[in-house]
Amino acid sequence: MLKGNFFRGLGYLGEGFRLIRQPGLRLFVIIPLVINILLFGLLFFFMGELFAGLIAAAMSWLPDWAWLQALDWLFWILYGAVIVLMLAYGFVIVANLIGSPFYGYLAELTEKHLTGQEMNTDDSWASIIKDIPRALAREVQKILYYLPRAIALLIIGLIPVVNLVAAVLWFLFNSWMMALQYVDYPADNHKLSFPALRRLLGDTRLSAFGFGLPVALAAMVPVLNLFVVPAAVCGATAYWVRENGATRT
Repeated sequence: MLKGNFFRGLGYLGEGFRLIRQPGLRLFVIIPLVINILLFGLLFFFMGELFAGLIAAAMSWLPDWAWLQALDWLFWILYGAVIVLMLAYGFVIVANLIGSPFYGYLAELTEKHLTGQEMNTDDSWASIIKDIPRALAREVQKILYYLPRAIALLIIGLIPVVNLVAAVLWFLFNSWMMALQYVDYPADNHKLSFPALRRLLGDTRLSAFGFGLPVALAAMVPVLNLFVVPAAVCGATAYWVRENGATRT
């Protein structure tokens, strides 16, 4: 039987957006946000340049008819849609890889704000920099968990009749992954292993799906996904504190 509270889970992302406006948390929201905006801009520019070359090559293969050559704007619309979708789905993974050391500390500060309790960790910039390899390794661990399951769902999507449920399975899986992705930051601060985190979220699976659902939806919206990452970190920390996570470390 599924445990937890789906509707309570839905509220954590909204709480996260409120928390990122707190004065003590803003610095560790702004720094990765600036990095992500620069990354987003660079990716958009280079992908635009790449697709401009692809469009020119595609048009060169078409007959030299004026009306057909004039349809290059249609190619730009189609490629523009591809760019947006690629950025929307791939941005969160890249943003988490780059911002993971900051997000771990943001989760720590958020927990202190919510509980009023100090965590026995070194909060210096040197400690944050030293923590980069471990944080990146944790992100890679999540990616390795995600990829085989995502590939399996892609294969299911190719099977006639069965593929009718593939969209629902994708949606549920992405919601679950978003909960795992962001609750992992406070869990990692408490030295909880990734397998143990999966079991912990499984104990309150309805709450986990409730939290992951709006995060998954917001992550698909360009520009909004720039802001949803730090908000999700703060919301996930509220999840950790208010559900059963903090009492089981």
